[in-house]
Amino acid sequence: MVLEAVMLQVKEGMEADYEAAFRQASPIIASMKGYIHHELQRCMEEKGKYLLMVQWETLEDHTVGFRQSPEYQEWKALLHHFYDPFPTVEHFERVALT
Repeated sequence: MVLEAVMLQVKEGMEADYEAAFRQASPIIASMKGYIHHELQRCMEEKGKYLLMVQWETLEDHTVGFRQSPEYQEWKALLHHFYDPFPTVEHFERVALT
């Protein structure tokens, strides 16, 4: 499993519109091959700051399957205009503890 983690900064005053657009966009990402789960968290200390976490089966399910799909263009149109600055996407893998 791969965890995509993105710290998002939404333009001031657009938080409610962003959350509505995110609800609209959620079924898009959920329909993709290799998708496992996603959640959006709102920061309690800093207005307009969000954390998006998406679990994928493989890195390529996100970087190729989703990012190079027509569905990504729809996701992008719904959400990308809310961000300032544009976020950096990072991927993580679980560390074995035993």
